[in-house]
Amino acid sequence: MQTVGTPLMWGIFSVIVIIMLIIDLRLQSSGRSGSMSVKHAALWSLVWVGISLGFAAGLWFYLQHLSGNAVASEQTLNFLTGYVLEKALAVDNVFVWLMLFSAFAVPPVLQQRVLVYGVLGAIVLRTVMIFAGSWLVNEFSWILYIFGAFLVITGIKMFFSKSDEENQEESRILRWLKKRMRVTDQLEGEKFFVIRQGVRYATPLLLVLIMVELSDVIFAVDSIPAIFAVTTDPFIVLTSNLFAILGLRAMYFLLSGVAEKFSLLQYGLAVILTFIGVKMLLIDIWHIPTAVSLSVIATILIVTLGLNHWLNIRKKS
Repeated sequence: MQTVGTPLMWGIFSVIVIIMLIIDLRLQSSGRSGSMSVKHAALWSLVWVGISLGFAAGLWFYLQHLSGNAVASEQTLNFLTGYVLEKALAVDNVFVWLMLFSAFAVPPVLQQRVLVYGVLGAIVLRTVMIFAGSWLVNEFSWILYIFGAFLVITGIKMFFSKSDEENQEESRILRWLKKRMRVTDQLEGEKFFVIRQGVRYATPLLLVLIMVELSDVIFAVDSIPAIFAVTTDPFIVLTSNLFAILGLRAMYFLLSGVAEKFSLLQYGLAVILTFIGVKMLLIDIWHIPTAVSLSVIATILIVTLGLNHWLNIRKKS
């Protein structure tokens, strides 16, 4: 697999990820008394974005010294486009987490525990899926057309789907899990398992964790093919994905109190997925520059959020 990632770059990236995870774990342990405040979550969200932009700057300077301005600019733009795309798609994942925690009445202090495990699981899952996807694209280039068609279908389906349909699908999965596991009737603190009369029982918190991990599998199936429309370089794909994921816990607490104000976001994300899918289908006919893709994605997000803000103002008046 061709990649701009040198051993030094992979090493630096790995160290950054480990440090960020340690910081996130310390934040979790220091916040056991309750949820992260909106102000605190906003501050840490800015920190994660700042670190990601700092990595992008470092990537440009390193590649500029190694391969020149053209390569440095192209790959840095690919990273930023992938990061914005993954960050936008991750918001929908956060809303699913909000529904899960609400349905199981999970208190904020336990939400933090589940989110930490969820992010760790997502990092491992995305890494495996990205390298597998990169291998598939490298060996079978025509698979990009399958990815493109899948994204177009997914985007159209998302545009016309209703939240009730998603809730029904989640209920079916939960019923399937409960038939195959002994589950307690209520939460047992931070425990995922308890022993009663010599029999091991799962707690509802374990079901929530399983659903959180499954939701990331579902969203990864959408988001990973989408980023391959931007670049097939495994280093750029992985770094942009993981930097977007690492700030998810702060993003969750930032959006937890205002989720109802983003009712139109689903439609904006659906349009983005459809656009990316069309781009992949036209890859051999018309190559859409990465700068154009980034502009289109950013414009769709800005217009969607602007319409949502206008709609919220009208509802209040």
